[in-house]
Amino acid sequence: MLSSHVIADADFVIAPVARHVFGSFVEHLGRCVYGGIYEPGHATADANGFRGDVLALIRELGPTIVRYPGGNFVSGYDWEDGVGPKDQRPVRLDLAWGSTETNQFGTNEFMDWCKAADIEPMFAVNLGTRGAAEAQNFLEYCNHPGGTHYADLRRSHGYEAPHDIKFWCLGNEMDGPWQTGAKTAEEYGRIATETAKMMRWTSDGLQLAACGSSARTMPSFGAWEYEVLDHCFEQVDYISLHQYFENHEHEVDRFLTAIDDLESFITEVTAIADAVAAKRRSPKRIMLSLDEWNVWYRARSGEQLRGVGWPEAPPLLEEIYNMEDALVIGGALLTMINHADRVKAACLAQLVNVIAPIMTETGGPAWRQTIFHPFAQASRHARGNALRLKVDTGTFTAGNQQAAPLLVTAVVHDPDTGAATLFALNRSLDEEMTLTAELRNMGTRRLASADELHHRDLEATNTKDAPDRVTPVAHPKAALTDGVLTATLKPLSWNVFTTIPA
Repeated sequence: MLSSHVIADADFVIAPVARHVFGSFVEHLGRCVYGGIYEPGHATADANGFRGDVLALIRELGPTIVRYPGGNFVSGYDWEDGVGPKDQRPVRLDLAWGSTETNQFGTNEFMDWCKAADIEPMFAVNLGTRGAAEAQNFLEYCNHPGGTHYADLRRSHGYEAPHDIKFWCLGNEMDGPWQTGAKTAEEYGRIATETAKMMRWTSDGLQLAACGSSARTMPSFGAWEYEVLDHCFEQVDYISLHQYFENHEHEVDRFLTAIDDLESFITEVTAIADAVAAKRRSPKRIMLSLDEWNVWYRARSGEQLRGVGWPEAPPLLEEIYNMEDALVIGGALLTMINHADRVKAACLAQLVNVIAPIMTETGGPAWRQTIFHPFAQASRHARGNALRLKVDTGTFTAGNQQAAPLLVTAVVHDPDTGAATLFALNRSLDEEMTLTAELRNMGTRRLASADELHHRDLEATNTKDAPDRVTPVAHPKAALTDGVLTATLKPLSWNVFTTIPA
C-alpha cells in the first residue's frame, strides 16, 4: 500500500483563499441562459422567469461571483440590445456561436438573477467590435447614480439604484482568430489601457482584468501577456488565464497530469507579470484571474460547437462529465488554492448545461453532474488561509510529467472559526494510500466530517434518471487522534476532511 505524510502548520500561511476563486460563468451560449437559468413557464420558474430548481442547485454549488455575458459572445454584443422593454429589443445574429439571440435576457435580468442567487456579478465589455467609449457608457448605465443620459436611462428602465458592479473583464480572448474583432497584442494593449482609464474615471473601486492569451498552447502565449501588460500594467489589477483540460487519448494517468500543466501555467504567467513589474521597478503585483476553466473536449465539434440555420438556444457544448473528470476538477481547485497568493479569481465555465456542473431538461428536471461535487465542497470548506505544506508522497510518470506526485493536497485553516479542511486526491490508478497528516498549532481538535468521492467505473456519469450515481459518501476509514489525521484513500479518489476545535 502507498503511504503519504503531510505536515500542516497554522503559522505557515501562503495567503487567504480569495472567495472569488469559486466563481462561475454564464454566457449567451446554447442553453446556459435560455432553458438553463431562465425559463419562463417552467413549473419552478418565479415571476422573473428564473428556474427555482436551478437556483436551489446553484446555492448548493456555492459560486461566489459569475462572469457575464461572455465569452466569445461578448465580442459582438451591443449591451444596449439587452436593456429596456422586452418587446422593443432587437433580435440579432450571434456570430460567435451561429445562433439567434432574442435579447429577452440582458443586463438588468442578470442583476436580478444575481440578487436571487446571492452572487456577485463579474461583467465583460466588448472590445472586439466596440471600444472604450461604449464600455464607458455601459459602466455609466450600470454604476452612475443619476443625472446623466445613461444613468437616467437605467432609472427609466425601473432600476433607480445603481448596480454598483465592481469586477470587469476588458474583452475576451482577443488573440483568438475565432474572436469577433480579434487584435494583435499592441492593438489590444492600447485599447485595454484607454478603456481601463476611462472606466476608472467613471466609477470608483473597480477591479479590472486584462485578457491574457486564449490558452497556454497559443503561439502568442507569453509574448502576448508581456506586451499587453507592458501597455496596461498601471491600469489593471488582473491578467486572465483560460484552461480547458482534454483527454483525447483516454489515458486517465495522462489526463490527471493536466493538474500539473495548470501548475506550470500559473507559475509562468506569474513570472511574466512580475517581469513587467521589475522593468518598472514597481512593487505592484498583478493578480491572476482564471476566468475560464473546466474539462472540455467531447462536445467540441460540428453541431455541438455551432448552431445550424441560426437556431435560438440550441444544445451546444453539452459536455457529459464522468468520474475521472471530477477528479481533474478537484485537483485543479487544489492547485488554485495552493497559489492563493496570486490566483485571486476563477470562473468554472460554465454554470448550466454548457460545459457545466448543472444540467437541465427544458421543461423538465435539473441535476448535478459529477464535477458539481468537488467544486461545491471546495467552495463550502476552503475558507480562510491556504497553508504551506510539507508533503512526502510517491510519484508517477505520465504525459510530459516525469515525477508527478501521487497525492495532490491542500489544507485551508480558518483562524476565525478554527475549522481546518484537508483536501486529498489520490492519483494512483490501482493502489490505496495511507494518509497521515499532522495538524500543528491548531489546538485540540475533532473530526467534524469526512467525505469520499469514488466510483469503480471511471466512465460513470450522473443522468436525469440516475442523478446520484456519482456522489460523495461518508469516508469509511478516517480518524483524528492528538492532532494527527489518518485515513485510507482509495485509488483515484477525491477526499475531504474537516476538523474543528474540540
